[in-house]
Amino acid sequence: MELLYYARLMRRHWLLLLLSLLTGVGAAVLVTADTAPRYVAGITMLVSADDREGSLSTALQAGALSQQRVQSYATLLTSRRVVGQIAHGEDVDALQEDITATAIPSTSLLRVAVADSDPKRAAQRADALGAAFTRLIDEIERPSSKSPPTVRVAVIDKAEVPEEPVSPRLLVNVALGGLTALFAAIGWVVLRDRLDTTVKTADALQQVSRTSLLGVIGYEREARRKPLITGGGSRSARAESFRSLRTNLQFIGVDRQPKSLVVTSCLPDEGKSSTSVNLAITMAEAGWRVILVDGDLRRPSVPGYLGIEGGTGLTDVLIDKANLAEVVQTWGRPGLSVLPSGRIPPNPSELLGSQGMRAMLAQLTAEYDMVIIDAPPLLPVTDAAALGAICDGALLVVRHGRTRREQVVRAVELLSSISARLVGTVLNFVPAKHGSYYGHGYGYDPADQETTSETTSETPRPQAPMPV
Repeated sequence: MELLYYARLMRRHWLLLLLSLLTGVGAAVLVTADTAPRYVAGITMLVSADDREGSLSTALQAGALSQQRVQSYATLLTSRRVVGQIAHGEDVDALQEDITATAIPSTSLLRVAVADSDPKRAAQRADALGAAFTRLIDEIERPSSKSPPTVRVAVIDKAEVPEEPVSPRLLVNVALGGLTALFAAIGWVVLRDRLDTTVKTADALQQVSRTSLLGVIGYEREARRKPLITGGGSRSARAESFRSLRTNLQFIGVDRQPKSLVVTSCLPDEGKSSTSVNLAITMAEAGWRVILVDGDLRRPSVPGYLGIEGGTGLTDVLIDKANLAEVVQTWGRPGLSVLPSGRIPPNPSELLGSQGMRAMLAQLTAEYDMVIIDAPPLLPVTDAAALGAICDGALLVVRHGRTRREQVVRAVELLSSISARLVGTVLNFVPAKHGSYYGHGYGYDPADQETTSETTSETPRPQAPMPV
């Protein structure tokens, strides 16, 4: 499961990973093109001890002695004394960095490599270094000026002018650059995901809320322009998600099914109003007697969604300025009853928690099968908490990728502190790439468009596009 999660995480950020890979490859190509080529020429030298007696034991001793000295000769080859003889006025230290001497194990051979930007100069310097080292050993290995040297060094393979540079290697650099950038991007994606505490999966929401997940609502671009699941929108994957939510609500507490439901969220702009409206429409389509109450007395949005007049409503009833029957409106073919918020009062929390609100809620639950109240967010104000305390249940809407886990925990704790019943949660705005979490749409024949057009023409439209 963990591997599948990370596979989906990489798939969601495939564009970033591709751009990082291309950036790494491009940077490697530019660096390679800007780097001067380096050529390496090498020589091989044989170290041998003088064996004038010719006996087997003497020969073995001489061979062992020459192998022992090869190790020290490898260090001597890159010393300033030897390199200075071929420097010809150049920086000896810089030239020493271009020379590598290696003793071949279990042999009396020395391998010397000289790097240079010019292939011919690399070969010339390698040969010059071999000649200079041979003269030096001939000089320092003589017991006296008239005695022969006890150790001899001979060049057995002279340098050849290299044809191909050893660096830069385009393919190697491109592979390293691309992989480095790709792994860096993967690390950033994983780190960002670990540090991100927003709710992005159904499992995470169930874990932090410690309650049932009743619905997962997918994000659709058309929903911002057409937020209601009526007409053509009734056949989308989003509409199927609301029908699934309606079905799941029927199984909440068989012996204690809620008849009044507060729909709220942690913070604004999480889609709780569109969820309230569409859930009420879905229940009305199923034959329920439903009334939708706009309980957001600070930023009412139900009239805007449904295209109805909202100047008179809930607040007028609570302050005895109007009767309930006078302000309830009927909307659409399903016969959905709607109670707008009315005028915005200066004391919303007091009105929603008053005895008048309790009495009105009791009257509504007696007349209707379900009372759905669109309430303000829980964390900024206490209005939703006041409604949750007098209703049969609360439904918490959480926005995918925006609502943080700690905010969900605080909202659940707030409802628990007032003994409100949290019946479940809804994960809203789930991107299509998380399609496995919610229902998919179905295809229809073009002949269905006629029926769709008739339904749309009889259904009131919103006055203006509203945020979901």
